[in-house]
Amino acid sequence: MENELGSEQRRYDDANKKLSEHDRRIRELRCQIDEDKKDAKRAHDLIDKLQKKLKLQEKQIEGGGKRCAPHKKRKFELGRPASNTKIGPKRIHLVRCRGGNIKHRALRLDVGNFSWGSEGITRKTRIVDTVYNASNNELVRTKTLVKNSIITIDAVPFRQWYEAHYALPLARKKGAKLTDEEEARINKKRSKRTQAKYTERQKTAEVEPHLIEQFQGGRLLACISSRPGQVGRCDGYILEGKELEFYLRKIRAKKAK
Repeated sequence: MENELGSEQRRYDDANKKLSEHDRRIRELRCQIDEDKKDAKRAHDLIDKLQKKLKLQEKQIEGGGKRCAPHKKRKFELGRPASNTKIGPKRIHLVRCRGGNIKHRALRLDVGNFSWGSEGITRKTRIVDTVYNASNNELVRTKTLVKNSIITIDAVPFRQWYEAHYALPLARKKGAKLTDEEEARINKKRSKRTQAKYTERQKTAEVEPHLIEQFQGGRLLACISSRPGQVGRCDGYILEGKELEFYLRKIRAKKAK
């Protein structure tokens, strides 16, 4: 009986030892994984730096001597800095590229052409701010304009077009006084034939609630679809529908942090 108890106790002790060894091994592996990640990041950073500095004609042979340059230096081998386009008075540099092509490197921009997809129109408007970027929050903090950034733009040109096209006020408070220009645009005297045309248009003049809220604030959310550092323009489109709902959720979640 005692022998059986003793053997059971030994088995129990052995099992506990194995479990503690497994735990220790797991901790060691986790530490090793963290270290490997840091090493990999350092290696990638080092490779990026070296790629900018080393050119084919400057590589050395194993003995330590320099190779003969297989071709003359090329301008496109330069490690040119990113344009980091900011919001401000327009400033564009021209960069000569391979084949004699020219790139327009926008350093500062404050206006762009933005399309309102559901209405099928485009208007030139002022860029106000950068509010969201999926790839990097630093680009939002520094107000850098890059492709697919979410920005706010001035809503006035789009409101003016809507009121002139449909002869209806857009996102205005009840009893709000209109200026003479707005009055002429909306309540202008028209012939019966012209009025019939506007009445027909007004049947499809509905605007989604999220956009109406933005028009009331005078700012619209838009996405940049051009590449300011390559083409020297900041063009895009107004966010609508599911895409607008998605980015509103993202912006609210970011503010709540």
